[in-house]
Amino acid sequence: RCLLNLRYIKINMDNKIKSIGVLTSGGDSPGMNAAIRAVVRTCAYHGLQCQGIFRGFQGLMEGDFKEMGARSVNNIINKGGTMLKSARSEEFKTVEGRKKAFEHLQNANIDALVVIGGDGSFKGARELHKEFKIPIIAIPGTIDNDIFGTTHTLGYDTALNTVVEVIDKIRDTASSHNRLFFIEVMGRDCGHIALNAGIGAGAEEILIPEENLGVDRLLESLRRSKESGKSSSIVVISEGGKIGKTVFELKDYVEENLSEYEVRVSVLGHMQRGGAPSCFDRVLASRFGVKAVESLMDGKSNFMVGLRNDAIELVPLEKAIKGSTQVDMELLRVSDIMSI
Repeated sequence: RCLLNLRYIKINMDNKIKSIGVLTSGGDSPGMNAAIRAVVRTCAYHGLQCQGIFRGFQGLMEGDFKEMGARSVNNIINKGGTMLKSARSEEFKTVEGRKKAFEHLQNANIDALVVIGGDGSFKGARELHKEFKIPIIAIPGTIDNDIFGTTHTLGYDTALNTVVEVIDKIRDTASSHNRLFFIEVMGRDCGHIALNAGIGAGAEEILIPEENLGVDRLLESLRRSKESGKSSSIVVISEGGKIGKTVFELKDYVEENLSEYEVRVSVLGHMQRGGAPSCFDRVLASRFGVKAVESLMDGKSNFMVGLRNDAIELVPLEKAIKGSTQVDMELLRVSDIMSI
């Protein structure tokens, strides 16, 4: 393995990167295609070769590469998903799998990698860098917005807009039939989508992992809503909520204890990942892609690009992996005021 590393150590010393590989890994998110486009065209602008790696780390281990030029990424900035496809790979979690991936990088003369994905993808990138010293810059692509070191991940803004649009449509039905709707949104263990979309859509209650509301407080809140004259209500629930019941168990519990409510459940699921990226995500992806390539050209490695105070900055990859994001607790207070 030491012999395999010599070429990449020399590249790190000389900062003469000639070829960059780009891959997407983990769950897809709107804006990934825009980021691929930015990486490819920044490489073309600076006279570097760029190779697209299909199916994430699985494709990396199989040498599923394709050379990409500026025209190969025409008309993808407005497309959701990822043209390079994505896949999860158990084999890549092994040293043998990563060695196989590195050998394919060597054979293809790829000097550095841009990895677009979430924390799981970042961990794989970190191990590849640690073991084989290949320069790596990561781009945060996940709708959950759960990556430390950036205020926005690619796809988060688009997912928020999608969720708000769907809740607006559901409210039409809720109002027409005097119903209570529980709407479950994505987010894993992070409540960013639920909290922000809930406020944006005017939800009466928002349940997030960071704040354990409890079923009794929820019942009391729904009682107050009924007494205040509200004929219908929307409750937005993050999939990682800690209320102790699934959204369907919660529905049954509320109907048993508040017979005046007719409850319906909508689990939004993967529709939140799809669709054309918002303008914000397209611009952010373009900024991320340019920064990633130019950082590699400057000899930087083992960093994630992130958005902080409207500036694109480099965050040590280890911090991005180990750090935890925080929801804005002031938004919870805003939500309580707005739901009166």
